Amino acid sequence: MIIMLTCLLRYISYLPLAHIYERANQIALLHYGVAIGFYQGDNLKLMDDLAALRPTVFASVPRLYNRIYSAITNAVKDSGGLKERLFRTAYNAKRQALMNGRNPSPMWDKLVFNKIKARLGGRVRLMTSGASPLSADVMEFLRICFGGEVLEGYGMTETSCVITTMDIGDKLIGHVGSPNPSCEVKLVDVPEMNYTCEDQPYPRGEICVRGPTIFRGYYKDEVQTRDVIDNDRWLHTGDIGLWLPGGRLKIIDRKKNIFKLAQGEYIAPEKIENVYAKCKFIAQCFIYGDSFNSFLVAIVAVEPDVLKAWAASQGIQSEDLRQLCADPRAKAAVLADMDSIGKEAQLRGFEFAKAVTLVAEPFTVENGLLTPTFKVKRPQAKAYFVKELADMYAQLRDAESARQKL
Repeated sequence: MIIMLTCLLRYISYLPLAHIYERANQIALLHYGVAIGFYQGDNLKLMDDLAALRPTVFASVPRLYNRIYSAITNAVKDSGGLKERLFRTAYNAKRQALMNGRNPSPMWDKLVFNKIKARLGGRVRLMTSGASPLSADVMEFLRICFGGEVLEGYGMTETSCVITTMDIGDKLIGHVGSPNPSCEVKLVDVPEMNYTCEDQPYPRGEICVRGPTIFRGYYKDEVQTRDVIDNDRWLHTGDIGLWLPGGRLKIIDRKKNIFKLAQGEYIAPEKIENVYAKCKFIAQCFIYGDSFNSFLVAIVAVEPDVLKAWAASQGIQSEDLRQLCADPRAKAAVLADMDSIGKEAQLRGFEFAKAVTLVAEPFTVENGLLTPTFKVKRPQAKAYFVKELADMYAQLRDAESARQKL
């Protein structure tokens, strides 16, 4: 009977096995007898694979969850009229019920949410997120629209995947759960970013981890090993966190990859990229800045269908996506949407991108712009887009000079 029940659980594997997140998922699910189906190898056919397999367990990363969120919310806005009002009513009613600890009326699923659930096959009971922080509003959206459990965790390859995980049934969102019993977690002051363990109302600092699940070092690389593991065997993750009540950890910033702008402000580009990921036009985003300039700029790999639909609504005729990406009107529309998303997320003034370059070609592992875990390779991206970055800064300086003359 146990075997029959567990075989009813299905998991779809499409994340790269170079990612410790996917490896840990497969090992754990096989241990519990969950059936695993593998996608065709083509991301463009993933929706077909989901419809065929109809998984009950779905693991993903914030980049894909953000795209699901944007696709559904944009479709709702475009539907307008009665359909939009019905969705808003259902969403708010279900949200209110969940917040008050009550079971939502099944009527809302039948009227609205079952159609959304069908996008992932219609049977998903558990959704998990890893690789980078998932924003609280996207987490809430997934819980309401897809039902079941939506859990977030935090970890690294160097920590055998799991550092913290959310508990099943935890209704609080905006955190990555409590520490794995196999490791210790502490926060260390980062004075250059004004994070300390004495901060109120919650302690803040760099997340450090120690325990038997932590790696011993990088293969034949003592220098890099000493950079991340101190004399007391604490692994310095480079992520900034804060402790919430109940021993929950919240990721709020990134120490690695930070850079300083000309006016002395520190920037964590990955945090800003995660904010802009909600922009309907954006498939991928690379935020750049340096100590010679006062502004941030962005390289955006566009969502082709969304940009083409916008162009059609504006009466802009363009068969070639690259030509459309170069259109100043398209750049202005994307930057305006990014500004709107940034204001909602309460980015600080110097964290807004002041110029954008749109590109038709996505960032991929094959073109050297992404790691196997779908993170942007920053030095490679800087070299790849060196001309575009220089052009944007030249335009910003020219515009600033013109304003000063006025």
